Amino acid sequence: MRSIRVITAAAPAFLGALAFAAPAFAQPGSAFPSKPVRIIVPFAPGGQSDIISRVVGQKLSEQWGQPMVYENRGGAGGTLGIDAMLRSPADGYAIGAGSQSALSIAQHLYAKLPYDPLKEVQGVVTLVLTPYAVAVNARVPVKNVADLVKLARSKNGLLNYGSSGAGSISHLAAELFGAAANAQLVHVPYKGTAPALAGLATGEIDLMFSDLTPLGPHVESGRARVVAIAGSRRSSAAQGVSTIAEQGFQMQPIDGRYGLVVPSGTPREVVNRINAASVAALKMADVRNRFENQLGYAIVGDTPDDYQRAIRSDSEAFGKVIKRVGIKAE
Repeated sequence: MRSIRVITAAAPAFLGALAFAAPAFAQPGSAFPSKPVRIIVPFAPGGQSDIISRVVGQKLSEQWGQPMVYENRGGAGGTLGIDAMLRSPADGYAIGAGSQSALSIAQHLYAKLPYDPLKEVQGVVTLVLTPYAVAVNARVPVKNVADLVKLARSKNGLLNYGSSGAGSISHLAAELFGAAANAQLVHVPYKGTAPALAGLATGEIDLMFSDLTPLGPHVESGRARVVAIAGSRRSSAAQGVSTIAEQGFQMQPIDGRYGLVVPSGTPREVVNRINAASVAALKMADVRNRFENQLGYAIVGDTPDDYQRAIRSDSEAFGKVIKRVGIKAE
């Protein structure tokens, strides 16, 4: 136990000095940041999470006048990187690149996750939503969601879909669709998004829920067709394509949510400073052009409480389908 020193009335000068200095101690994080800040990206360089983190991180560096140090720690669906962040002091100098796989899905897949994302992670800001779409091979005779639902029901247990692996968002999204359509679909897991999309293009699989960015070349070549946007809003990356909800079909929207997180216990003032700087970065013209026009992402820039609620809501939705289907981590 720490010893407590009692200051008596015999030291008025010291008490006066302490009272004068007290406001400085009452403002945790007031000097943040006073040294380089790390952004731990729990995926390999060059991926979506890495690109998003570096674009925003550069703007944070410019605003703060401090270098940003990027650490890519991929593996186990992003959980290794988040675990590394949580082993750092809760002072804002270690920021994690948050994704659904590590924050809302992993706890339902792994029997022994080294952290509790709903208790140990503090959301700072949702940066962007990456649009997911439901696409079919060009030979599949459907042009909209109603057609796809009708086909899935007529071929109950015969229509197959691909995913980037068991427990991935592409896997969970298709299971959510099958449940909402009251149709049995056959899962064909691949080791990554690229081989799964190659399977879609060649006709090995009939359909797939995929992020629009890697899907684009297959659509442009005419080997795949986008049926609908699976997310909560349309995307500039697929002009004129309506959402599943707009087409009158009800299911959980599928958005790839990327943000910044810190360990729980980080001073709220520090959390708010990171949030404010991030929101300011998202409003910059070059950042908006990069995310919205070039990549087709939807910029968010919400509050820490908003992001925290989204993490929990995603966890509840994905947890239900993982339990229902009995999905386990590979």
